[in-house]
Amino acid sequence: MVSCWIRASQSLYVCPKNLRPLYSPPLVTLPDDREIDVMSVKRLVVQNLRCWLFGFALANLLLTTTVNAGAGLVPAPPSINADSYILVDFDTGEVLVEHNPDLKLPPASLTKLMTAYILAQEVELGRLGLNDVVPVSRNAWSQNPVFNGSSLMWIEPGKVVTVAELERGIVISSGNDATVAIAEHIAGSEKAFVDLMNQYASEMNLVSTHFENSHGLPHPDHSSTARDLAALAIAAIRDHPDRYTVYKERSYTYNDITQYNRNHLLREDDTVDGLKTGYTREAGYGLVASAKRKGMRLISVVMGSSSTGSRKAETRSLLNYGFRFYETVRPLTAEQVLVEHRVWKGLSEQVSLGVSRDVVLTLPRASVEITQSVEVDTPLIAPLLVGDVVGRVLLSRNGEAVAEIPLEVLNNIEAAGFFARLWDSIVLWFQGLAG
Repeated sequence: MVSCWIRASQSLYVCPKNLRPLYSPPLVTLPDDREIDVMSVKRLVVQNLRCWLFGFALANLLLTTTVNAGAGLVPAPPSINADSYILVDFDTGEVLVEHNPDLKLPPASLTKLMTAYILAQEVELGRLGLNDVVPVSRNAWSQNPVFNGSSLMWIEPGKVVTVAELERGIVISSGNDATVAIAEHIAGSEKAFVDLMNQYASEMNLVSTHFENSHGLPHPDHSSTARDLAALAIAAIRDHPDRYTVYKERSYTYNDITQYNRNHLLREDDTVDGLKTGYTREAGYGLVASAKRKGMRLISVVMGSSSTGSRKAETRSLLNYGFRFYETVRPLTAEQVLVEHRVWKGLSEQVSLGVSRDVVLTLPRASVEITQSVEVDTPLIAPLLVGDVVGRVLLSRNGEAVAEIPLEVLNNIEAAGFFARLWDSIVLWFQGLAG
């Protein structure tokens, strides 16, 4: 091996026999009758060993770099100047960023998300029509002293206003008068409507939310959290997609007064299509927003910000972070047959296995594909019913497990007759003996 290194070297000094120096170290004779001293050989061995080690280290570094690049590293989330905030994947409910998400705070006009949700629910149930005319009481009148200095739709007693107009007055104009009018129309009184709001909050599992009015003006017991408001926003989009389209309208005119949606991101980012702003001196500035890019929808909630510009910038920062570093993937679809497997003691010898619902995951954004492997708990013995769990689907990316999904039966398999079952029992017994 040493002689091969010597031959490969173009710079190694080799001295002829007749020019040997005095007191030279021992020499090694080469095949072509040249000689080289032992110290030079040692230096050459060390030099080549260092080159080999460097190459090995470099190869490992390149391999590690490639793996990490494919895995998609995620930096720390941005620092947000707000009392509480959260960023959630709409489809999975996965929390991507959070800070004090369960801190109870006054929601201000973010309260109107629940008022608008109940309005949409009543329309869907057929108990309310968008063209229904709503009477305006003195309590709902824009000149009610309770509303002094707050946002209004400017409705008046005796002036015709419909449910559809009030909906826009609530969502776009953030009119406190509009919320009282629709509350009284649906439940008979605002107090009764507030009871309905709290019932819905309980059904939605908004455990840290309590309402005292329909609009969000200050009350010591009126509070919510960023986490609860994110869940409420998800419900509004999921349960009433037709009514949700109102949230992206940029302006609304009623009573010859044009008002503009206070969610300024609607005019600056085409992917943003809702939801609601809020402000009182006690609550500060809040914004619940939703945006959808390339099949991924995110919900952002910011509470207790310092200004309209700040809540907008903070929301944009959260949304950009989520879309840049995460993705919503759908590796499995409902009723998709993943494997056909042997069934014993059944009228059919094969059963289709898969998942009963779409599998949706939130993962760090990466270029590496998700791979799947199926494990079946054998043997499968009839009868089998749709939905029976008989194994698992293992999902991985870049060699790392990302999810384990129950493997389910997709078609019923009835039990076979006595003799067929007996025969299969004998076959299984012999298989057990064979190991």
